[in-house]
Amino acid sequence: MDSSKFSDCFSEELHEECGVFGVYSDGAINPAYASYNGLLALQHRGQESCGIAVNDRGVISYHKDMGLVSEVFSKETLASLEGQMSVAHVRYSTAGGSVPENAQPLVMRYVKGVLAIAHNGNLTNAVEIRKELEHRGAIFQTTIDSEVIAYLIARERVHSHSVEAAVSAAMKQLDGSYSLLVMSPRKLIAARDPHGFRPLCMGKLEGSYVFASESCALDAAGAEFVRDIEPGEIVVVDDRGITSIKDNCPKKSKKSLCVFEYIYFARTDSIIDGIGVYESRKEAGRILAREFPVDADLVIGVPESGIDAAIGYSEESGIPYEKGIVKNNYIGRTFIKPTQQERAKSVRLKLNPLLTSVKGKRVVMIDDSIVRGTTCDRIVTMLRKAGAKEVHLRISSPPFTWPCYYGTDIPSKGELIACKHTVDEICKISGADSLGYLPADKLSQMLLNKANGICTACFTGKYPTEIPQKLLEGKERGGVDFDKKLVKDKQ
Repeated sequence: MDSSKFSDCFSEELHEECGVFGVYSDGAINPAYASYNGLLALQHRGQESCGIAVNDRGVISYHKDMGLVSEVFSKETLASLEGQMSVAHVRYSTAGGSVPENAQPLVMRYVKGVLAIAHNGNLTNAVEIRKELEHRGAIFQTTIDSEVIAYLIARERVHSHSVEAAVSAAMKQLDGSYSLLVMSPRKLIAARDPHGFRPLCMGKLEGSYVFASESCALDAAGAEFVRDIEPGEIVVVDDRGITSIKDNCPKKSKKSLCVFEYIYFARTDSIIDGIGVYESRKEAGRILAREFPVDADLVIGVPESGIDAAIGYSEESGIPYEKGIVKNNYIGRTFIKPTQQERAKSVRLKLNPLLTSVKGKRVVMIDDSIVRGTTCDRIVTMLRKAGAKEVHLRISSPPFTWPCYYGTDIPSKGELIACKHTVDEICKISGADSLGYLPADKLSQMLLNKANGICTACFTGKYPTEIPQKLLEGKERGGVDFDKKLVKDKQ
């Protein structure tokens, strides 16, 4: 995250910070090409910049730039990245942070040699650590938390007997979320914060080891899933094999995996901490059908993450599922448009109703979330213009009433529509005939009662860690004013 700013982009969609991928190869896998394939599989986690760093017997070369994976890397570029191990990254940034110098992996040279780091997450104490390092003479080249982590590891390495010991010492100083890959001249290290906010898993192909944010990326590299990295665990791979260090693992369970990985972030075919994303989303739809039944002719899902829940709603309710909205995957994201009018136009270009499905029908529309409320009313309006008789909106997550400080760009409280309006008022704002959210007390049921600990702070306000006062104040600003639309509707 850009630790100096909060997101000012008016996107109804939520975004996760990024995805990481790493390879330690015994020759069975080409690290650069495997990383390229892994990043393609993780592209949904970040579309603004990407990079790959490869280690060839202690010499680290890298390539990174702004843009999609397929745009940044060519055959020639990949062929030039030769080595035995790699770390790679795709990134989504906050406003103001979308610049080339913030692209990862970060490669830094220091007194002990060279390190490459790829990081997914957000530190809640990054500002304090950064100030302390700056007062000691550190000069930062980026505005991201990852550079703070890199400095800490480099500082600790000077006094430690190994890189993994330096990583462990640095972890003791970090608060917040981080799934981390660190590449030294001879080792590849994977680490996950003690709460396990962000996913990180390990795979294997013959004698090669692969690490990724999601299991779907292991599949793309041809590796077999082995297990998830435990919260607080450090895994080290070198020429002697693989070692697990659990000094930072909590004695009592403190696991707080972001529940929105299952609701929205993760790819449908991923399995995270033993729970299939597809099945959890379908179960959310089944719960919505039981909690908020309605007489209707068909169920549709807002692409992409609303589709799985729509299938579950259909199975539970017996109402047929049909494709009712077509998504243009080649349109740029709506939030980068400079004016609200242009953003509204982009929504129409990105999503389009399928007239033959919805005309004359009573429609149940499933979406994954309502954040600011700036998009759902346009989708409902589009369906009505396409001839839908009724539109019943069902949301496969609870209402957002609290900001996130762990790497999801949920905005300030003032911009969250559910902080200012009741469900009935939001229903009127959206233009839907009825509205139902997934109840917060059903989140565990959505995860098939298998979850060993999830973070639901954005729905409940119960944060797993202490949040610094400055961060709390930074998320209290005002936002979108919906009152005029409510008054107009009442008139």
